[in-house]
Amino acid sequence: MDYQSMFRLDGRRALVIGAGGGIGQESARALAAVGAEVVCADREAESAASTALPIGGHAQALDVLDRGALQRAAAEIGPIDVLVFTPGLNVRKRLLAYDEREIDDVLALNLRAAADVIRAFAHGMIAQKHGSIIGLASIRAMTVEPGQGIYAAAKAGLVQLLRAAAVEFGPHSVRVNSVAPGVVDTSLTAPIKNDPEWYRAYAHKSVLRRWGQPSEIAGAVVFLASDASSFVTGTCLVVDGGWTACDGRFEPPG
Repeated sequence: MDYQSMFRLDGRRALVIGAGGGIGQESARALAAVGAEVVCADREAESAASTALPIGGHAQALDVLDRGALQRAAAEIGPIDVLVFTPGLNVRKRLLAYDEREIDDVLALNLRAAADVIRAFAHGMIAQKHGSIIGLASIRAMTVEPGQGIYAAAKAGLVQLLRAAAVEFGPHSVRVNSVAPGVVDTSLTAPIKNDPEWYRAYAHKSVLRRWGQPSEIAGAVVFLASDASSFVTGTCLVVDGGWTACDGRFEPPG
């Protein structure tokens, strides 16, 4: 076994949706660094191009809320070996404070669009009998706090959706997994970072006593995309600095 080559993606094509920034951008960079040809897709065409250019990738404007655009993109991009999708939306409000539009928006981007993405691009992987699909979930799929209910429900649904896809696509040698980051420094968590007390509280909840960086999630994406995880499917890889390992708020003396 050539263990050095297990993490390489030479000769493979990867599509990263949400590559314009944050975890998606770092995932695109990491996949390119291990040899993949990367298509960087984002709702903002300029953001996609800014990620693609330095890594020798291809830029694709893509709105995942547009089902027709997804089908057209699948035809235009052609066969891919790796699919990564990262878009997410969180409206931090208690359940009774939500309005109907906010509920629809959070569910649409985090869950319904994920189903549409999978349905658009999985056909090609099944036909070629090879592929790895990776969706970005969240620790909120497993643990929640006030003001995170709708987002948590959507991410829990995403984890189950990906597990179902793993079961259905497995006989065609297509693997499907999710990554559940903890608190990571991205635009999605900017409101928390901008509140010093909130920021410190979240840093303290991690057993590493800090926030994660997008590059630290990208390593998990590379693992799941590569042959190093060739027997891994239907799982949720938690990358949270130990957040979900610790439920205590009191540290006894000694």
